[in-house]
Amino acid sequence: MGIIKYIGKRLLTLIPVLLGISIIAFLLGTSAPGDPVEAILNPDGTQIVSPEEYEIVKERLGLNDPVPVQYLKWLKNALTGEFGQSFFTNKDIREQMAYRLPYTIRLALFGMALTIVFGVGFGMLMAIFKDTWIDHALRAVTTLMLSVPGFWIAIIMILIFVEQLKWLPTSGLGSWKSYIMPGITVCVSTIGVCARLTRTSVLDELGRQYVTVASAKGLNARLVTIRHALPNALIPITTFLGNYFAGVLGGSTIAEVIFNIPGIGNYAISAVQSRDYYVVQAYVLFTALVYVVVTLAIDLLYLVINPKIRAGEQVE
Repeated sequence: MGIIKYIGKRLLTLIPVLLGISIIAFLLGTSAPGDPVEAILNPDGTQIVSPEEYEIVKERLGLNDPVPVQYLKWLKNALTGEFGQSFFTNKDIREQMAYRLPYTIRLALFGMALTIVFGVGFGMLMAIFKDTWIDHALRAVTTLMLSVPGFWIAIIMILIFVEQLKWLPTSGLGSWKSYIMPGITVCVSTIGVCARLTRTSVLDELGRQYVTVASAKGLNARLVTIRHALPNALIPITTFLGNYFAGVLGGSTIAEVIFNIPGIGNYAISAVQSRDYYVVQAYVLFTALVYVVVTLAIDLLYLVINPKIRAGEQVE
Protein backbone atom coordinates (compact mmCIF):
# COMPACT_ATOMS: atom_id res chain seq x y z
CA MET A 1 0.00 0.00 0.00
CA GLY A 2 1.53 3.30 -1.11
CA ILE A 3 1.99 6.22 1.22
CA ILE A 4 -0.57 8.39 -0.60
CA LYS A 5 -3.13 5.61 -0.51
CA TYR A 6 -2.38 5.01 3.16
CA ILE A 7 -2.94 8.69 4.04
CA GLY A 8 -6.02 8.92 1.83
CA LYS A 9 -7.60 5.89 3.46
CA ARG A 10 -7.05 7.32 6.93
CA LEU A 11 -8.58 10.67 5.91
CA LEU A 12 -11.64 9.01 4.36
CA THR A 13 -12.33 7.06 7.55
CA LEU A 14 -12.60 10.34 9.44
CA ILE A 15 -15.74 11.44 7.61
CA PRO A 16 -18.20 8.88 9.05
CA VAL A 17 -16.44 9.05 12.41
CA LEU A 18 -16.84 12.83 12.67
CA LEU A 19 -20.44 12.60 11.47
CA GLY A 20 -21.24 10.01 14.12
CA ILE A 21 -19.52 12.09 16.78
CA SER A 22 -21.56 15.16 15.84
CA ILE A 23 -24.81 13.18 16.11
CA ILE A 24 -23.87 11.84 19.54
CA ALA A 25 -22.83 15.29 20.78
CA PHE A 26 -26.11 16.79 19.59
CA LEU A 27 -28.25 14.05 21.10
CA LEU A 28 -26.48 14.38 24.45
CA GLY A 29 -27.84 17.90 24.61
CA THR A 30 -31.34 17.28 23.33
CA SER A 31 -31.88 14.02 25.22
CA ALA A 32 -30.47 15.14 28.56
CA PRO A 33 -32.94 15.47 31.44
CA GLY A 34 -34.35 18.90 32.14
CA ASP A 35 -35.73 21.72 30.02
CA PRO A 36 -33.24 24.20 28.53
CA VAL A 37 -35.93 26.88 28.33
CA GLU A 38 -36.68 26.50 32.02
CA ALA A 39 -32.94 26.54 32.74
CA ILE A 40 -32.65 29.92 31.01
CA LEU A 41 -35.79 31.57 32.36
CA ASN A 42 -35.83 29.99 35.81
CA PRO A 43 -32.28 28.92 36.73
CA ASP A 44 -32.81 28.98 40.49
CA GLY A 45 -36.34 27.51 40.44
CA THR A 46 -37.92 30.52 42.16
CA GLN A 47 -39.25 32.45 39.15
CA ILE A 48 -42.69 32.29 37.57
CA VAL A 49 -42.40 31.80 33.82
CA SER A 50 -45.32 32.90 31.68
CA PRO A 51 -46.36 30.77 28.68
CA GLU A 52 -45.58 33.70 26.37
CA GLU A 53 -42.02 34.04 27.66
CA TYR A 54 -41.58 30.29 27.43
CA GLU A 55 -42.68 30.16 23.79
CA ILE A 56 -40.54 33.15 22.81
CA VAL A 57 -37.37 31.58 24.20
CA LYS A 58 -38.27 28.17 22.79
CA GLU A 59 -38.70 29.68 19.33
CA ARG A 60 -35.43 31.62 19.66
CA LEU A 61 -33.60 28.41 20.49
CA GLY A 62 -35.17 26.64 17.54
CA LEU A 63 -36.73 23.95 19.72
CA ASN A 64 -40.01 24.09 17.81
CA ASP A 65 -38.31 22.61 14.76
CA PRO A 66 -38.16 18.83 14.21
CA VAL A 67 -35.07 17.17 15.70
CA PRO A 68 -33.41 16.51 12.30
CA VAL A 69 -33.80 20.19 11.40
CA GLN A 70 -32.36 21.21 14.77
CA TYR A 71 -29.40 18.92 14.18
CA LEU A 72 -28.66 20.32 10.71
CA LYS A 73 -28.80 23.88 12.01
CA TRP A 74 -26.57 22.99 14.93
CA LEU A 75 -24.12 21.15 12.67
CA LYS A 76 -23.94 24.13 10.30
CA ASN A 77 -23.05 26.42 13.20
CA ALA A 78 -20.64 23.87 14.72
CA LEU A 79 -18.70 23.65 11.44
CA THR A 80 -17.95 27.36 11.76
CA GLY A 81 -17.15 27.08 15.46
CA GLU A 82 -20.38 28.70 16.61
CA PHE A 83 -21.82 26.89 19.64
CA GLY A 84 -24.01 29.68 20.96
CA GLN A 85 -23.96 31.19 24.43
CA SER A 86 -23.96 29.64 27.85
CA PHE A 87 -27.38 29.51 29.48
CA PHE A 88 -26.08 30.81 32.78
CA THR A 89 -23.20 33.16 32.00
CA ASN A 90 -24.45 34.43 28.62
CA LYS A 91 -20.85 34.27 27.41
CA ASP A 92 -19.88 32.98 23.99
CA ILE A 93 -18.90 29.32 24.31
CA ARG A 94 -16.25 29.44 21.59
CA GLU A 95 -14.53 32.38 23.28
CA GLN A 96 -14.66 30.65 26.65
CA MET A 97 -13.16 27.45 25.27
CA ALA A 98 -10.46 29.41 23.43
CA TYR A 99 -9.61 31.19 26.68
CA ARG A 100 -9.44 27.96 28.70
CA LEU A 101 -7.71 25.76 26.13
CA PRO A 102 -4.15 27.13 26.68
CA TYR A 103 -4.28 26.14 30.36
CA THR A 104 -5.27 22.59 29.47
CA ILE A 105 -2.62 22.42 26.72
CA ARG A 106 0.14 23.45 29.12
CA LEU A 107 -1.04 20.90 31.67
CA ALA A 108 -1.21 18.20 28.98
CA LEU A 109 2.28 19.00 27.69
CA PHE A 110 3.74 18.93 31.19
CA GLY A 111 2.06 15.61 31.97
CA MET A 112 3.20 14.24 28.61
CA ALA A 113 6.81 15.26 29.28
CA LEU A 114 6.78 13.54 32.67
CA THR A 115 5.25 10.41 31.14
CA ILE A 116 7.86 10.20 28.39
CA VAL A 117 10.81 10.84 30.69
CA PHE A 118 9.80 8.55 33.54
CA GLY A 119 7.47 6.10 31.78
CA VAL A 120 9.76 5.29 28.87
CA GLY A 121 12.83 5.74 31.08
CA PHE A 122 11.64 3.28 33.74
CA GLY A 123 10.57 0.83 31.04
CA MET A 124 13.99 0.93 29.38
CA LEU A 125 15.74 0.41 32.71
CA MET A 126 13.51 -2.57 33.50
CA ALA A 127 14.23 -4.08 30.07
CA ILE A 128 18.00 -3.49 30.24
CA PHE A 129 18.28 -4.83 33.81
CA LYS A 130 15.71 -7.59 33.39
CA ASP A 131 15.25 -9.84 36.46
CA THR A 132 17.72 -7.81 38.54
CA TRP A 133 16.91 -5.87 41.71
CA ILE A 134 16.46 -2.73 39.60
CA ASP A 135 13.80 -4.46 37.51
CA HIS A 136 12.00 -5.81 40.56
CA ALA A 137 12.13 -2.45 42.37
CA LEU A 138 10.81 -0.47 39.42
CA ARG A 139 8.08 -3.03 38.78
CA ALA A 140 6.98 -2.62 42.39
CA VAL A 141 7.02 1.16 42.05
CA THR A 142 5.00 1.13 38.82
CA THR A 143 2.48 -1.27 40.36
CA LEU A 144 2.02 1.16 43.23
CA MET A 145 1.60 4.03 40.77
CA LEU A 146 -1.09 2.08 38.95
CA SER A 147 -2.93 1.33 42.18
CA VAL A 148 -3.17 4.83 43.63
CA PRO A 149 -6.06 7.06 42.43
CA GLY A 150 -5.10 10.45 41.04
CA PHE A 151 -7.30 12.42 43.45
CA TRP A 152 -5.62 10.70 46.42
CA ILE A 153 -2.19 11.64 45.08
CA ALA A 154 -3.41 15.23 44.73
CA ILE A 155 -4.63 15.36 48.33
CA ILE A 156 -1.39 13.87 49.69
CA MET A 157 0.72 16.34 47.70
CA ILE A 158 -1.36 19.26 48.97
CA LEU A 159 -0.91 18.10 52.56
CA ILE A 160 2.86 17.67 52.18
CA PHE A 161 4.05 20.34 49.75
CA VAL A 162 1.48 23.02 50.53
CA GLU A 163 0.33 22.64 54.13
CA GLN A 164 3.56 21.30 55.66
CA LEU A 165 6.50 22.41 53.52
CA LYS A 166 4.79 25.39 51.84
CA TRP A 167 6.83 24.88 48.67
CA LEU A 168 4.02 24.97 46.13
CA PRO A 169 0.80 26.98 45.64
CA THR A 170 -2.39 25.14 46.48
CA SER A 171 -4.43 26.32 43.50
CA GLY A 172 -4.56 28.69 40.58
CA LEU A 173 -1.87 29.36 37.99
CA GLY A 174 0.40 32.01 39.43
CA SER A 175 3.66 30.55 38.02
CA TRP A 176 5.22 27.41 36.55
CA LYS A 177 5.16 25.88 40.03
CA SER A 178 1.38 25.77 39.78
CA TYR A 179 1.63 23.03 37.16
CA ILE A 180 3.81 20.65 39.18
CA MET A 181 1.15 19.02 41.35
CA PRO A 182 -1.58 18.97 38.65
CA GLY A 183 0.93 17.55 36.15
CA ILE A 184 1.91 14.76 38.54
CA THR A 185 -1.75 14.07 39.29
CA VAL A 186 -2.65 13.49 35.63
CA CYS A 187 0.34 11.28 34.84
CA VAL A 188 1.12 9.10 37.88
CA SER A 189 -0.89 6.06 36.78
CA THR A 190 0.01 6.69 33.14
CA ILE A 191 3.72 6.50 33.95
CA GLY A 192 3.15 3.07 35.45
CA VAL A 193 1.30 1.83 32.37
CA CYS A 194 3.85 3.36 29.99
CA ALA A 195 6.77 1.85 31.88
CA ARG A 196 5.31 -1.66 31.79
CA LEU A 197 4.32 -1.31 28.14
CA THR A 198 7.81 -0.11 27.24
CA ARG A 199 9.40 -3.00 29.13
CA THR A 200 7.18 -5.56 27.40
CA SER A 201 7.67 -4.07 23.92
CA VAL A 202 11.44 -3.77 24.24
CA LEU A 203 11.84 -7.29 25.62
CA ASP A 204 9.73 -8.59 22.76
CA GLU A 205 12.08 -6.92 20.29
CA LEU A 206 15.15 -8.22 22.10
CA GLY A 207 13.99 -11.74 21.34
CA ARG A 208 13.97 -11.18 17.58
CA GLN A 209 16.58 -12.38 15.15
CA TYR A 210 18.06 -9.00 14.20
CA VAL A 211 18.99 -8.40 17.85
CA THR A 212 20.68 -11.79 18.01
CA VAL A 213 22.67 -10.92 14.89
CA ALA A 214 23.66 -7.51 16.28
CA SER A 215 24.77 -9.08 19.55
CA ALA A 216 26.75 -11.76 17.65
CA LYS A 217 28.66 -8.99 15.93
CA GLY A 218 29.94 -7.87 19.30
CA LEU A 219 27.76 -4.80 19.83
CA ASN A 220 27.18 -3.69 23.40
CA ALA A 221 23.92 -5.07 24.81
CA ARG A 222 22.72 -1.70 26.09
CA LEU A 223 23.59 -0.06 22.78
CA VAL A 224 21.61 -2.73 20.92
CA THR A 225 18.64 -2.13 23.21
CA ILE A 226 18.65 1.65 22.80
CA ARG A 227 19.59 1.98 19.13
CA HIS A 228 17.87 -1.07 17.66
CA ALA A 229 15.22 -2.54 19.95
CA LEU A 230 13.66 0.71 21.19
CA PRO A 231 12.93 2.25 17.75
CA ASN A 232 11.17 -0.94 16.69
CA ALA A 233 9.19 -1.02 19.94
CA LEU A 234 7.84 2.51 19.49
CA ILE A 235 4.62 1.61 17.67
CA PRO A 236 2.57 0.52 20.74
CA ILE A 237 4.29 3.13 22.91
CA THR A 238 3.46 5.92 20.46
CA THR A 239 -0.16 4.78 20.25
CA PHE A 240 -0.49 4.74 24.02
CA LEU A 241 1.14 8.16 24.47
CA GLY A 242 -1.02 9.67 21.74
CA ASN A 243 -4.22 8.44 23.34
CA TYR A 244 -3.04 9.66 26.73
CA PHE A 245 -2.24 13.11 25.35
CA ALA A 246 -5.65 13.29 23.69
CA GLY A 247 -7.32 12.36 26.95
CA VAL A 248 -5.50 15.05 28.93
CA LEU A 249 -6.04 17.63 26.20
CA GLY A 250 -9.72 16.77 26.16
CA GLY A 251 -9.90 17.77 29.80
CA SER A 252 -8.11 16.72 32.96
CA THR A 253 -11.19 17.12 35.07
CA ILE A 254 -9.86 15.79 38.38
CA ALA A 255 -6.68 17.87 38.38
CA GLU A 256 -8.38 21.00 37.08
CA VAL A 257 -11.16 20.87 39.66
CA ILE A 258 -8.93 20.03 42.63
CA PHE A 259 -6.31 22.66 41.79
CA ASN A 260 -8.80 25.22 40.47
CA ILE A 261 -7.33 25.39 36.97
CA PRO A 262 -9.66 27.21 34.54
CA GLY A 263 -9.22 24.62 31.82
CA ILE A 264 -11.56 22.75 29.48
CA GLY A 265 -12.25 19.97 31.97
CA ASN A 266 -13.23 22.38 34.74
CA TYR A 267 -15.50 24.20 32.30
CA ALA A 268 -17.22 20.94 31.34
CA ILE A 269 -17.79 19.89 34.96
CA SER A 270 -19.43 23.24 35.73
CA ALA A 271 -21.63 22.86 32.63
CA VAL A 272 -22.74 19.35 33.64
CA GLN A 273 -23.55 20.47 37.16
CA SER A 274 -25.64 23.40 35.89
CA ARG A 275 -27.12 21.46 32.93
CA ASP A 276 -25.68 23.93 30.46
CA TYR A 277 -26.42 21.78 27.41
CA TYR A 278 -24.80 23.97 24.77
CA VAL A 279 -21.51 23.86 26.63
CA VAL A 280 -21.77 20.09 27.08
CA GLN A 281 -22.40 19.64 23.34
CA ALA A 282 -19.39 21.79 22.47
CA TYR A 283 -17.18 19.94 24.95
CA VAL A 284 -18.15 16.49 23.68
CA LEU A 285 -17.56 17.53 20.07
CA PHE A 286 -14.23 19.16 20.93
CA THR A 287 -13.00 16.16 22.93
CA ALA A 288 -13.95 13.71 20.21
CA LEU A 289 -12.31 15.90 17.57
CA VAL A 290 -9.12 15.93 19.61
CA TYR A 291 -9.08 12.14 19.70
CA VAL A 292 -9.68 11.94 15.95
CA VAL A 293 -6.93 14.43 15.13
CA VAL A 294 -4.43 12.80 17.49
CA THR A 295 -5.26 9.36 16.09
CA LEU A 296 -4.64 10.66 12.58
CA ALA A 297 -1.35 12.21 13.72
CA ILE A 298 -0.31 8.86 15.21
CA ASP A 299 -1.13 7.08 11.95
CA LEU A 300 1.00 9.57 10.03
CA LEU A 301 3.78 9.26 12.59
CA TYR A 302 3.87 5.55 11.80
CA LEU A 303 5.23 6.54 8.39
CA VAL A 304 8.28 7.93 10.14
CA ILE A 305 8.94 5.22 12.71
CA ASN A 306 7.76 2.14 10.78
CA PRO A 307 9.82 1.33 7.66
CA LYS A 308 7.24 -1.22 6.51
CA ILE A 309 4.68 1.50 5.88
CA ARG A 310 7.21 3.69 4.06
CA ALA A 311 8.10 0.70 1.89
CA GLY A 312 4.45 0.34 0.94
CA GLU A 313 3.75 -2.87 2.82
CA GLN A 314 0.47 -3.75 4.48
CA VAL A 315 0.78 -3.26 8.23
CA GLU A 316 -1.87 -4.69 10.48
